[in-house]
Amino acid sequence: MMEGLVDDYVKEFGARDRQPPPPQPASISRPMKEAKQRSWRHLADERIDGETRAFPIGKQFWPVSREEREAIGLLFASKELQGLATRLGYREDGAKVKMMDCAYWRKGCSSLGLRRYAVLLDVGGKAARGRDLCLFDVKEATRPLSPRYDDAGMPRDHAERVVMGACNLSPFLGERMVHARLFDTPVFVRELLPKDLKLEIERVDTQEALRVARYLARIVGRAHARQLACAERKAWQAELRRNRSKTIDAPSWLWSGVVDLVAVHERAYLDHCRRYALKAA
Repeated sequence: MMEGLVDDYVKEFGARDRQPPPPQPASISRPMKEAKQRSWRHLADERIDGETRAFPIGKQFWPVSREEREAIGLLFASKELQGLATRLGYREDGAKVKMMDCAYWRKGCSSLGLRRYAVLLDVGGKAARGRDLCLFDVKEATRPLSPRYDDAGMPRDHAERVVMGACNLSPFLGERMVHARLFDTPVFVRELLPKDLKLEIERVDTQEALRVARYLARIVGRAHARQLACAERKAWQAELRRNRSKTIDAPSWLWSGVVDLVAVHERAYLDHCRRYALKAA
């Protein structure tokens, strides 16, 4: 997978090598087809509590304090967030935006200890009548784990950096995001649409895994290549073709980085489970 990933990723950085992405593997085409068929009703059934148009408090959604609710209400009353809520083409620019409900959103281990909220808005009275649903995700932005050059033009604000990255890597998502501050903490805010499904692949054979790696590598490589000048693309392409070991056709630093990242993730998860068990005991 690592070899296939690097091979197809590198192709996007040479003008003569650039080709249309290969056909979608079955593991990707199936969820893509499912996503295209989803409607607001599917999103409502998954995320909110029936006709009450509120978040079901329980395992996934937790109650917020009065202070949090007021702060989130002020955040979405701002001009920038009001504009984000009406940005979709079928919504009126001057429509009234009202917060219907908000809750802490527990989504995996990465959200624990950070601010993560789900916010339900009514834009122009349509959500209250069941005609439209405006669901927003508010997530705290943290310091990046990956290093960067000191002279790189990277925003110091972590939320602004996340939004900039999304606009360059996935413009369709980035244009539905803004950065803001909540309790003096950097957060990025994005609207969730019915077609926004996380790609989850539970089990594949070896050949399908290789096809998926190559296909996704071409997408990410194309997004990275369009951010670089011609000379920078050639330099990066040359760097990726260097430092290949005799046993694997991928840069040694990339292989080591991926292995180290997997190890750190597993250790952090087990440490979290241990602390949870000790606290319960």
